[in-house]
Amino acid sequence: MKKYGLIGYPLSHSFSKKYFTEKFANEGIADAQYDLYPIEDISTFNSFLSANPGLVGLNVTIPYKVDVMKYVDWLDEEANKVGAVNTLRISQETPVAASFEGTVAFGDDNFRVEGFNTDVYGFEMSLKPLLKKHHESALVLGNGGAAKAVFYVLDKLEIPYAVITRRKMDGTILFDELEPEMVAENKLIINTTPVGTSPNVNECPPIPYDQITDKHLLYDLIYNPEQTLLLKKGAERGAVTKNGHEMLILQAERAWEIWNKKA
Repeated sequence: MKKYGLIGYPLSHSFSKKYFTEKFANEGIADAQYDLYPIEDISTFNSFLSANPGLVGLNVTIPYKVDVMKYVDWLDEEANKVGAVNTLRISQETPVAASFEGTVAFGDDNFRVEGFNTDVYGFEMSLKPLLKKHHESALVLGNGGAAKAVFYVLDKLEIPYAVITRRKMDGTILFDELEPEMVAENKLIINTTPVGTSPNVNECPPIPYDQITDKHLLYDLIYNPEQTLLLKKGAERGAVTKNGHEMLILQAERAWEIWNKKA
């Protein structure tokens, strides 16, 4: 039995478990199982792997997309550039094998962990069909692990962006400092924060929604609820809206390819 799963904390609900369980049933994949593995402290990652020797693939979610990189023996080039990992491929070979690929192994256990970022693929493929010529610049709400894939894709597409955060960081703008003109001028707005996720469906990032027009594209990485309050407010003003559901499907299928060494 090949075991797959999701690590993060907390894991109150999971798109991935439902998706892969249904995938295994629909495609007649009998030798696979997908489970949730809430890990309170990422420093226990190696002992977690030792206690679960049947694992061959993991998805990684909040808050470990960056911190898990310390426990990876080999990083895919794109994941390295992004600075975040959301997919792990695990094999029962020693990390010494990494030296043959010109990389350095960090652990001394009898498993090898490879890190990838499939959020990039999922976000890019779901965003590009919606882009118009007037989407020349963007506002990215949030600066966590999920945001890193967004930054990478926007850089790749040569779309300049400003980052809006709750706490002051180098190169970011506080929500309290966000001028209405910035919302009016930046026709692409992407929410990477968890604000508005079920059950907190009456919450939304504090931006001046009255500046949104029918030229705007609002993309929310949240998928539950299907329409967040941010998207609802945008739709009321004529904006095109997109949630994170398709992105999740695309990144999940990409992860499946990686786990089965089709990448």
